[in-house]
Order: sequence, then structure tokens, then C-alpha cells
Amino acid sequence: MSIHLTKRELDVMSVVWELGSATVGEVRDRLTDDLAYSTVLTVFRTLETKGHVRHEQEGKAFRYHPLIQPDDAGDSVLGRLLNKVYQGSREMLVTRLVSGENVSPEELRNIRKMLDERLEEMER
Repeated sequence: MSIHLTKRELDVMSVVWELGSATVGEVRDRLTDDLAYSTVLTVFRTLETKGHVRHEQEGKAFRYHPLIQPDDAGDSVLGRLLNKVYQGSREMLVTRLVSGENVSPEELRNIRKMLDERLEEMER
């Protein structure tokens, strides 16, 4: 299933994933942008229409539960980034990721280890 999340939908989903489930108010309190309650509610309705969340009544509010996992959405977002920004080049994407100043030597060693393991799997 191809998952397409807008920036705002991804912002909302990240809070839902972090909390396990969330109400509109809980999401609104955790977002860095100051959004109206009705805006967050509209995003939830769109996510529900797309089949990404479901809701249940909790008092006067709805509690939303994720129906997709972060990795599923991440694969879709990463695929779009790869194709639209890096012309499908994984090499360019990885180069950009590891060339930042905030990458620690430990992170680079871990990445190298994962790449070596992946290469060994492919060569079997």
C-alpha cells in the first residue's frame, strides 16, 4: 500500500505514534505550530478517510488510533524524497545524510557496519 502523507498529516501522525493514541487536544498541545482545534480535527478526518487512523469515543472527545506504522509511512516518504530530490540515487541520499556536521564517528561506524552486513547478504 502506498502511503501519502502531507507535512501536516505527518506532524499529526508522529504525535499519535509517539503516544500510541491521541485526542485532537493532545496532538494540538504537542505540535510546534499553533493550530486551531478545528484544523487538527480536519487533519484527523482526512487521515481517517485515507484509512490511516480510526477513532473511538472517549467522553466528549474522540481518541484516534494509528492503523499504519511509522516504517510504512517512512518508506513512502523516503521513496518520494529519493525520487523527487535525489533523482532516485540512493548514493546521493546516503552521501547527504553522512556528510552533515552532526554525524558522530559512532553513527558512521554503525552505518558502515550495516552497509557491510547488507553487502554480505547480497553476495551470498
